Amino acid sequence: MSKSDELTRREFLAYGGGAAGMLALAAVYSRNVTRIDTDAISSSTHQCDVLVIGGGMAGLFAAVKAHDAGASVMMVSKGRLGSSGLTPFAKGFFVFDPATETMTLDEYTYTVSRSALGTNNPVYTRQTAEHSLARAAELREWGFFDSNLYNKAFRRPVDARSIPVIERVVITHLFKEGRRVAGAAGFRLDAEATVTFRAKSVILCTGAGAFKPNGFPVCDLTHDGTIMAYNIGAKVTGKEWNDGHIGRAKNPAATYDGWGDMFDQRPSTEGVGVRHDLGVEVNYLAYMQGSPIEMGPASSIDGEPFRPAEFADVQRPSEAPAGRERPQSGGGPGAGGGPPARKGDANGGGGPGLGGGAPGMGGDAMGGASAGMAIHKSEGLVPINDQCESNVPGLFAAGDALGSYMCGAIYTQVGSSLAGSAVQGAVAGEAAARYSQGVELQAVPEDVLTSIEGEILAPLRREAGYGPAWVTQTLQGIMIPNFVLYIKKESMLRAALAYIEELRDHHMPMLRAADMHELRLAHETANMIVSAEMKLKASIMRTESRCSHYRLDYPQMDDENWRAWINIDKDEQGQMRLEKQAFDAWPAA
Repeated sequence: MSKSDELTRREFLAYGGGAAGMLALAAVYSRNVTRIDTDAISSSTHQCDVLVIGGGMAGLFAAVKAHDAGASVMMVSKGRLGSSGLTPFAKGFFVFDPATETMTLDEYTYTVSRSALGTNNPVYTRQTAEHSLARAAELREWGFFDSNLYNKAFRRPVDARSIPVIERVVITHLFKEGRRVAGAAGFRLDAEATVTFRAKSVILCTGAGAFKPNGFPVCDLTHDGTIMAYNIGAKVTGKEWNDGHIGRAKNPAATYDGWGDMFDQRPSTEGVGVRHDLGVEVNYLAYMQGSPIEMGPASSIDGEPFRPAEFADVQRPSEAPAGRERPQSGGGPGAGGGPPARKGDANGGGGPGLGGGAPGMGGDAMGGASAGMAIHKSEGLVPINDQCESNVPGLFAAGDALGSYMCGAIYTQVGSSLAGSAVQGAVAGEAAARYSQGVELQAVPEDVLTSIEGEILAPLRREAGYGPAWVTQTLQGIMIPNFVLYIKKESMLRAALAYIEELRDHHMPMLRAADMHELRLAHETANMIVSAEMKLKASIMRTESRCSHYRLDYPQMDDENWRAWINIDKDEQGQMRLEKQAFDAWPAA
C-alpha cells in the first residue's frame, strides 16, 4: 500500500462512523426483504370449552382444574410447558399450614395489608394462603419439588388427562362476538402458519412483562395478554408500580451470571414471613448519590421512600449471630439481606432491589434489571370478583396476568408469587369451566377472522418500515432511565410520554418483519409501546408516593385522595381512559 493509500486513524474513524450511521439508518427505516411467501401461509382452527393461554404455573392449574370440572380444555404457549416466562426461575412456594403457623389466617391477612399500606386486595391475599397447602400437595405428587426443571412434573397431570398442548405459538389477538370473548388467534414460530382458537371461555396465564431489559429473566415477557385483553375492552390495573430487581454491576447484561444459581436450585416451600421489600430505595439512593450502589449496611437518607416502622428492622445475613443459619431470603435494600445463597422466592430471591441483589452477590449492584415490570400480582386484568373474572364476559386471568393485588404494590411474602399463580390458576380453571357450561360456542363471522389474520401478518406484508429491534431499543432508551421509570416527577414523565406517543402513532403502525421470528418481535414491540403509555399515564395520575411508586414532586403518601387503585381501559373513541377504584371495593360495572 502506498503512503497516499494509507488511512489515518482519524479518517478511519470518520469512515467507520459514516458506515455505522448508514447501518443505523437502515435499521430505522428500510424496505422489507421478506423471506416468506405470505400468500402461502397456511392456517388451522381449533375449538374447545376453555382455552388456557400460557404454559407456566398458573396455566398448569387452570388447565388441570378446568378439565377436572368437566370442560374440554386446550393449552397454547409461546414457549414450552413448564419452561415459559418466569416460572422456571421461581423456586419458593409459600405454604400456609394452620397446624404449624403461629398466625391465624385473619392475622396473616391483616399483617400483609399493613405492610402493603392498604394496596393489597385482602380477598386474594387470604385466598392464596387458604389454598396454598392443597396446591403444594398436588405439586409434590407430580414431582415438582424433585427437580430444578419443571417440564416433566408439569407433563404428568396434563398427559394423564390428555389435555392438548400446542407449544411455540404466539397469540396476538383475542376476539369477541357481542360482549363475550369468543377465542384467540396467533401464529406458529416454527412454521409459516396462523392458528385460530374458538372457545367458550379464555384464561390468560400469560405472565406480566417488561421492556426486554438485560440482566433478569423477564426478556420474553412483554404484557402480551394484558394488551390483547385491553384491546377488546378489558380493564387493566397496576401500571404505575415498579419491580426493583437488580443485577451485578459486573457483566450486568449476563442474566445467568447474576441469577443462574436460582435456575439450578430445586424448588422448596416457605412459611409465613411478612416483609416490606421496596426495591425503589436502591433506585432513590442511586439517584441521590450516584450509581452503582455498593451493597452493605443500609443508611437512611432524606426523602427516601416510606417504610412502616414494624418492617424497618430486618436482620442482615452478615449480622446473624454465631451458630445460627443465615436467613434464606433478604430484606429490602433499606432493610438488609438479599436473594438467598441456597433458597429463593418466586421472584428469584428475597424480593426486588435487595441488599445482596442476586444469589451470593457482593460488591456493586445495578438497577433496572426488571425494568417495565410491576410487583408480582399487582398489575394485569382487573378482577370483578374473587373468581379471577375480568369485566369481559368469559375472559379470566390468573397469576401475573391478573391484577389481583394479592400482596399489594410491594413484596410482602416470600414464595407467594408462585403459590398465588397455582391457587389463582385453579380458581380460574374451575370458574371458566362453570361459565362454559352455561353458554354456547359462538359463531364468529368469517370476515372478522380474515381481518384479524390480516392484522397478524401485516408486518410481513409491509413493503417498508421500522425494524422492531430498533424501535424496542428506542423505547428502552426512553423508559428505562432511573429518572423516568423509578424516581418520577411530572416534567420527566410528560417528556417521556411525548416520545412514546410518537412511537405509538408513527412507528407502531409501520413495524416490519422478514420472518416468523421478527413477526414475534414486531407484535411484542407494539405491546411494550402500549404498556409504556399506560405506565407513564398512571404514574402521572398518582400524585403521591406509596410502596413501589415514588414521586420526587409528591414524596408523601396521601391517604385522603389515594386509597385507590388506578384502572385503565378504552373509551368509546378507543382512547386510553384512567379511573380510580377504591381499595375496599370491586370495580364499577
